[in-house]
Amino acid sequence: MKHIEMRRIAKWGVVATIIAIGAIQLVPVDRTNPPVETEVPANAEAGAVLRRACYDCHSNETVWPWYSRIAPVSWLVARDVREGREELNLSTWNRYTTKQQIKKLKESWEEVAEGEMPPWLYLPPHPDARLSAGDREVLRAWSRSLSVRDTDGR
Repeated sequence: MKHIEMRRIAKWGVVATIIAIGAIQLVPVDRTNPPVETEVPANAEAGAVLRRACYDCHSNETVWPWYSRIAPVSWLVARDVREGREELNLSTWNRYTTKQQIKKLKESWEEVAEGEMPPWLYLPPHPDARLSAGDREVLRAWSRSLSVRDTDGR
């Protein structure tokens, strides 16, 4: 008798789990890409690295992968993009003052140099975003040249 009761509980547990998974799919998730206001100034080489490794979270040109439509992963992806854009948005570079731009370049380079960007969790589904030593050098040179240019007023 106890075995039959356990099977009934397990069966209803599976049914409840399926209903819950279906229900959470109805929670709306913002996956919008606002208009690009301006492009961050970058040469072709740095621009290519930025697009490949940074733009999904730090621009208004996010490529939303298929799993960004399946809760609860969709909630995490949308949160990461929202937080990434709040911290640094390369599509709204014009909104930052020169001082803010220099600070953001410095902070961004420090995170890249320390291996914190792109985040480790982002890399398995996006192996092209992995930065090689050459990519890091391109970003270092780019951030320095832009900082120097902005402090010179050019």
